[in-house]
Amino acid sequence: MQIGVDTARAVETKRAFILDVDDIAATALQFMLADELEVHVFTSSAAALAHVAARGVDVVLLGAGLIEAETPAVVPKLREAWPDAPLLAYGPAGDAAVLAALSGGARSAIARPFQVETVRRKVNAQIGRRAVLDVAVVRR
Repeated sequence: MQIGVDTARAVETKRAFILDVDDIAATALQFMLADELEVHVFTSSAAALAHVAARGVDVVLLGAGLIEAETPAVVPKLREAWPDAPLLAYGPAGDAAVLAALSGGARSAIARPFQVETVRRKVNAQIGRRAVLDVAVVRR
């Protein structure tokens, strides 16, 4: 199902990795991004690093649960492995793991609960896609 998808973006070959131990959050993000990106979900940084050896990655979304499970040191490790890929941390607003990721090198954060428009806007901004402006027209 495609929700508000720009067809030009749907045919690009941009790749997103979602790393999280929380299957529900990872699946929700995968659903929100799968129409415009090739999305891969991993439950550990080691699995993601092994998979990317043959392919590049355009953006990495890192869940607070994985940051807590693997310690905040996972952020510099991922930044070193993928220096050109923007890293976005996500979790509840004000979460200590998300704040640690931001101080460790993540470019931005996405707060839960997720909204499709917000998630896509943040991801698109990080991968260099132009923002689509919607201007409401009010007739009187």
